[in-house]
Amino acid sequence: MTTIDLDTGPLFDIHADVRIAAPPAAVYARVSDLPGCGRWSTECTGGEWVRGTPGTVGAVFRGTNHRDPDVVSWAPVVRGSWTTDAEIVAAEPGVAFRWAIRAKDGRAQQSVWGFDLAADGDGTRVTHHFRMGAATEGIRGIVRDMDGDERERFFAEWGAKVHADVVATLDRIKALIEDAAD
Repeated sequence: MTTIDLDTGPLFDIHADVRIAAPPAAVYARVSDLPGCGRWSTECTGGEWVRGTPGTVGAVFRGTNHRDPDVVSWAPVVRGSWTTDAEIVAAEPGVAFRWAIRAKDGRAQQSVWGFDLAADGDGTRVTHHFRMGAATEGIRGIVRDMDGDERERFFAEWGAKVHADVVATLDRIKALIEDAAD
C-alpha cells in the first residue's frame, strides 16, 4: 500500500481527447459556454456568471450540479444537487479554456478542469482534462475518517469515475457540434 499525501500532487491528472469536425473557434464557443454546460456535462446542469466578464480570466461561474446516489456509493461524497463556484484561470479563444473550483472562502483551489484545442486538418483535436494537486476542502472532508486502504480505494474509484465523465463529456460535445453542422 502507498500512502496518499493530500498536500502534494497530483492526486488526479486525468485527460482524454477526441477529434471534432469543426474549427477551433466553434469548439471554443461551445466549451466556454458554462451556462449551457448542462447539454454536455455529466454532473453540471448549468448555472450563471456571478462575477466578472463572462468567460474571461477572473470571472466566477456558479454551477448547479447533480450526482446520482450510486456514484462511489460507499464513500461520503455529495449526492443529489449542489452548487460550486469556479474561477476562470485560462481563456484563450480557440486554444484553451480552464476553471479552478473555489473553496468556501473564495480562493481558487488546485482543482482545475479545462479544454485544450488544436487545429487538426479541417477539425479540432480537443483534450478535456482534470487535475488536482493538493486536496480540495471537499476531498479532505470525504477522506477524513478513512484509513489508508479506504483512501486508496476511494482515489482509484473516483479517478475511474472522473475519467469516464471526461470521456462522456467529450462524446456529448462532439455530437452537439457535429449534429448541429449537419
